[in-house]
Amino acid sequence: KQSDLYIVLSDDHYLYRMNISDDLKVYCSDDENKLLITNSVNSDSGYRITFFSDTDYQECVSYFVVLLDKYNADDHTPKMQTIQEECKSNSTSIADHESTGLEELNALVGMDVLKQDVLNLVNFVKMQKARKDLGMKTVPVSLHLVFSGNPGTGKTTVARILAKIYKEIGVLSTGQLVEVDRSGLVGGYVGQTAIKTQEKIKEALGGILFIDEAYTLVKEGSDYGQEAIDTILKAMEDNRENFVVIVAGYTDLMKKFINSNPGLKSRFNKYIYFTDYTASELKLIFNRMCQKYEYQIDSVANAAVNVYIENLVANKDENFANAREIRNLFEDIITRQATRVMSSGLTNHEEMTMIKSVDVPSIY
Repeated sequence: KQSDLYIVLSDDHYLYRMNISDDLKVYCSDDENKLLITNSVNSDSGYRITFFSDTDYQECVSYFVVLLDKYNADDHTPKMQTIQEECKSNSTSIADHESTGLEELNALVGMDVLKQDVLNLVNFVKMQKARKDLGMKTVPVSLHLVFSGNPGTGKTTVARILAKIYKEIGVLSTGQLVEVDRSGLVGGYVGQTAIKTQEKIKEALGGILFIDEAYTLVKEGSDYGQEAIDTILKAMEDNRENFVVIVAGYTDLMKKFINSNPGLKSRFNKYIYFTDYTASELKLIFNRMCQKYEYQIDSVANAAVNVYIENLVANKDENFANAREIRNLFEDIITRQATRVMSSGLTNHEEMTMIKSVDVPSIY
């Protein structure tokens, strides 16, 4: 109901709640980046907001565009000077807004310490770039990273976001992430490894080369993995300004990998640790998957999923795959749900979207 919708505004000391009603008005001033929000007959009184960032102003304008579009779609005729009329040429729908890398990072479940580590790194890089642009002395920045942690903790996802952030702040020119493992770098005979590795490096120039399970490049005896390492180290030296390498894998194995070669140890001096998800974080990940793919879950099924996840975490071993476990659980549940619904012949919207307790696998 429209009467249940409010805009909540705040200043240093007070909160104001404005009912979204026929009287709501929003006035914009493009040249001053100001908004006046009021539900008073006298438009001079209301809540004034001044933005010191064009981006913040446009994002707020976009929010109201969507808000008023939804309101008007309900066959109401609000007496408002709509933003569509005031700022049509300047504002864009919030649905068309592409999230920044930092927004995507902050939207990830959990990872509070990791997010702060990444933010600290990004701020340091931005500072050095700003100093360089002003002709000031800069501290040499190594952007190459070691990501360590168990499977399914978000290493690849964070690497992809970091590539986007580096592009946004002007450190990398293209910002693509090229994922590779041992099989994509190491060949079976002399000379093949260097060629395969150089091809991946060329593909990653301007972005990030992400090497998963990088410790597999180091093996006992005669092996071509060292040739791949040497080729990558040379590329890191030759392309300092526009090439980043992130190596990833289990924590203990990554420490051994870095310490196995003086060249690796000198170039990889920043570590970011990915901790296992808690049960509550995994539950949130499951709920987000349901929302993303337009599934609903009834209370009994939700309780069963919670018990299942708590049992997973309580009995996890070295092979526990964190978010991948939840992806597998989700796919198992919706497969069971599909079989149940199609067998019943009740293929209406409610049945196709609702997850019930019978769809949740037993923990035993």
